[in-house]
Amino acid sequence: QTVESGGGLVQAGGSLRLSCAASGTTFDGYGIAWFRQEPGKGREGIVCLSSRDGSTYYADSVKGRFVVSSDNAKNTVYLQMNSLKVEDTAVYYCALRRSPPPNRLAQAYHYWGQGTQVTVSS
Repeated sequence: QTVESGGGLVQAGGSLRLSCAASGTTFDGYGIAWFRQEPGKGREGIVCLSSRDGSTYYADSVKGRFVVSSDNAKNTVYLQMNSLKVEDTAVYYCALRRSPPPNRLAQAYHYWGQGTQVTVSS
């Protein structure tokens, strides 16, 4: 399971950093991803990270604005979100899958957190 934190309310153009802590495990051997979900819509995979080789995937909607990183000592993965837009408003989830390669599909992931709300105001 994962525990997300760092969401909140921010103005358009601002930044937020989300954190994802693994509960009861380390990230070794897992694929890690950030998803987001707007009301009434499915979960969109926006950023993926492989714990094996550090390879990443960024959705076009966030490429150049969001950056994923990890701190193994703290067993935490971060999502730095810059130049936020109103359309980035969603609940953000951190998920783990038992295979490292990046995969943007929600059904590929086995462990999920409770999500953290990000609201971007105009």
